[in-house]
Formats: sequence, structure tokens, C-alpha cells
Amino acid sequence: MSADITSPPFSLSESTMSEAEHAVMHNTMRKQRIQDFIFHKVTMSFALSVLLVLIGIIALLVKGAWPAFHEFGPAFITTVEWDPVNDKYGALIAIVGTLTTSGIALLIAFPVSFGIALFLTEICPTWLRRPMGTAVELLAGVPSIIYGMWGLFVFAPLFADHVQPLLKNSIGHLPVVGQLFNGPTMGIGILTAGLILAVMIIPFISSVMRDVFEIVPAVLKESAYGLGCTKWEVVRKIVLPYTKTGVVGGVMLGLGRALGETMAVTFVIGNANKLSWSLFAAGNSIASTLANEFAEAESTLHVSSLFALALILFVITFIVLSAAKIMLAGMSRKEGVK
Repeated sequence: MSADITSPPFSLSESTMSEAEHAVMHNTMRKQRIQDFIFHKVTMSFALSVLLVLIGIIALLVKGAWPAFHEFGPAFITTVEWDPVNDKYGALIAIVGTLTTSGIALLIAFPVSFGIALFLTEICPTWLRRPMGTAVELLAGVPSIIYGMWGLFVFAPLFADHVQPLLKNSIGHLPVVGQLFNGPTMGIGILTAGLILAVMIIPFISSVMRDVFEIVPAVLKESAYGLGCTKWEVVRKIVLPYTKTGVVGGVMLGLGRALGETMAVTFVIGNANKLSWSLFAAGNSIASTLANEFAEAESTLHVSSLFALALILFVITFIVLSAAKIMLAGMSRKEGVK
């Protein structure tokens, strides 16, 4: 028997095993492609569903607001009159109230939130950091109606008895700025609504700032300290440049919350359809107008005017977010140039 003759059963077995492995691998890859295809389509449907909801909301607002804009035209935005009895409507009072209260809230909340986040991440002792951070986050979970009730029954009387008279007797005597702090000291009004909004958005802004401050690499801060920098210099030259995108995002999140807040503002803004230079005077916002009148609106033009206010609020929010995106894009381009 010749020794160099190859055994046919061994060759057939090796060939058969190779084809089987190839078939298994082919089936596995086919299953993976099917899974990837399904996963891609499902996640895409989730993203498209959000877009479809957004388009549906815009279409609903435009359809509902069309009779009001058709009747009053662009003058609806600049008209002060809001008279449901005579079916005459204008959005200027609500727009000014919304922008003013949100501006006051952001003007107060931003430095306070920055200080809270800076203290929790850079200065606060380790044993106190967690309980204080938890307390700040719990404030974000308080329902807005609770803030409104607290503002009306607790904060407004104290504000009327102590803070407003002090502001009126001091800043109120100044030539130009004094007009903002004159008027009846009732406790409720534009300034009170702005302060309540500031209390509401501080937890949101400070939480975002704290999270982005914590992602700064420790080696960067330690290097700055090693060069002799103070805490403020480390924050100004290391932390803020590294986290400015997240800081702007947190501020925009708080501003968006302030623009759309309803119940808390409705409790303390005074709900008066009039314009005044005084921040002590009662006013109105878009959200408070919708909350107060939508359930009682009877005429078609009244309902349509409320839809128009909602559309204007949507546009204001869209403009604010777009401006933030443009600003962040500009900051990124400048970093690229450097």
C-alpha cells in the first residue's frame, strides 16, 4: 500500500466543515444586517415622530391663529388693546410682560446659579457637597403651582411691606431708572413675577453649570494652581473657557423655562391688561393670558387671538434658541481660528 495516497474521507470531511462554517457565518451576518436595518428604522421613526409632532403643533397654531391675523394683520403684534367685550385684541401687553419677566428672572438667576455651581464644584467641602447639591436639585422638582402659591401668600406680602418701599424710597428717586421703581407697592406685579421665575429657574441653570464644571480635567486646574493661580483665576481662565458651551446651554434652558412658565406667573403678575413703566405695576404675560382666558373664550376671534399669542410665544422661544445656536457656532469657529 502506497504511503503518499491521501485519504478521501479526510478531504471530504474538511471540505464539508468549511462549507458549514461559511453557511453559519453567512446566516449570522444576514441576521446582523437585519437587526441593524430594524434598529436604524426604529430609531429613525422615533426621531421623525418628534419632528412630526413639532410640525403638527406649528400647523395647529397657524391654523388657529389665522383668523386673528387675517382680521388685525401685523398690527396685532403692536396693538395694546385687549378687549374681549368688543372683540378687539392686541398682543403687545402680553409680549412685553413675557420678555420683561423672563429678562428679570435671567438677570437675577444667572449670577446666583453661577455662584452656586462654582461653590459646589470648587469651594464646598466634600462632606457638604452632596447634600447641598441634592437640595438644589430638589428645588427643580417643586411644581410651579407651589411656587405660585408661595409667591402670592408669603413672598408678595413681605415684598410689599419691606422691599418695595425700600426700592421706591431709594432707587425710585433717581432720574431715569427711578421710573421703574415707582407706583403702588402692592407686592404683586411684573417685578414679583420676575423674582419668582428667577427662583424657579435657578435650580435648572445651576445644576447644568455644576455638571459641566465637574467635567473639567483635574490636571488642567492642578497645573494652574501649581503656577500660582487663585481660585478665581482658575475659574476665569480654565473652567469657563472649557465649559462655555455647557454654560450657555444651561442659561438657554432656564430662559426657555421662564418664557413658558404659566401657573406661577399667573398667581403673582396681577393679570392686568395695561402697560406701565413701573415694575411694581400689575401686568400680563402670554402664558398667564392663555391660562386665564382660554377656558372662557367664546367668540371665534377671541379663541383665534389666544392661538395667535401661543404662536408668538413659540416664535419667541424659537428665536431665543436659534440665537443661542448661532452664538455657540460662532464661539466654535473662533476656537478653530485660534
